[in-house]
Amino acid sequence: MFRVEWIQAALDDLASIWMQADAALRQAITTAAQTIDQQLEADPFRQSESREDDERVLFVYPLGAEIEVDLRQRIVWVLHVWQFRQRDE
Repeated sequence: MFRVEWIQAALDDLASIWMQADAALRQAITTAAQTIDQQLEADPFRQSESREDDERVLFVYPLGAEIEVDLRQRIVWVLHVWQFRQRDE
């Protein structure tokens, strides 16, 4: 198990996204943030993709998250979140 910590900038990102959303999107954002926490707590490597250095990204619609994993302390830092849209099929 890992501890998940959101830095203030990521919390600010999340609040900004949430404030600009309508009710349905707010629910999706809330659910996505909870899912991000659960997935990272269980295994930050399973669903995330590697990037430069120790950084990784995780996508849970409608949010993307940039994270960093500290294996020694077993902490996952959420550094930045953003909203993305699903492609039309």
